[in-house]
Amino acid sequence: MNQKQLTALLKGVQDRSLTIPQALLQLRTLPYEDMGFASVDHHRALRQGFPEVLLCEGKTSAQIVAIAKKLLQSKGPFLATRVDPGIAKQLVRLHRKAVYHKMARIVAVSDSAQKKEGLVVLVTAGTSDIPVAEEARITAEVMGSHVTTLYDVGVAGIHRLLDQQAILHQGNVVIVVAGMDGVLPSVVGGLIDRPIVAVPTSQGYGANFGGLAPLLTMLNACSSGIGVMNIDNGFGAGCLAHRINAGVVSP
Repeated sequence: MNQKQLTALLKGVQDRSLTIPQALLQLRTLPYEDMGFASVDHHRALRQGFPEVLLCEGKTSAQIVAIAKKLLQSKGPFLATRVDPGIAKQLVRLHRKAVYHKMARIVAVSDSAQKKEGLVVLVTAGTSDIPVAEEARITAEVMGSHVTTLYDVGVAGIHRLLDQQAILHQGNVVIVVAGMDGVLPSVVGGLIDRPIVAVPTSQGYGANFGGLAPLLTMLNACSSGIGVMNIDNGFGAGCLAHRINAGVVSP
């Protein structure tokens, strides 16, 4: 249940188009619904502005489908992350507007009435970093932010980034996704005065240590205004960037 639905519910009780028992019936699953293997948080949209997001990793297909059905009952936006293609086929059957974004590994149901606001600029060092960036992009867009992308503009060809400085300055927040040496967020941070969400990826050779090397590089960045996500955490980056962006565009 989101704020719009709760307001309509209260107005229904006020104008007597809805009885108190009918209202209680709708409210009975607040703040969460115990399914035994999961406690579905129906109250999250009221607290945080967006419904609970379904992380599919580590769950069985039956658990994923059951949780998704409960979340989709709210009739709001929906996100399922780290979705394998087989599970995606089952999820998209649950809702006519559900879309599987294969590269991002996300199944999403967007609110078609929601207007995208502000601007999040999304940058990757290389093409190999795009799957993590796409997870961030879809997340931020479904949550309500407008996103523009600059892909494959890493420090090995820094002129590619420098050609796009005007776009970097337009964003309310910039997400920078990089593997290998992970130095790109520090470079971007030295060019602009916008907050930067840095995301290390696991792309790289042996001494990359599965993303640990770029993570440490980003944590030790000499440029200011950089916040660092966990390795490959595109969802977390998209969510944080949206909240920063929403805070800028909201009155």
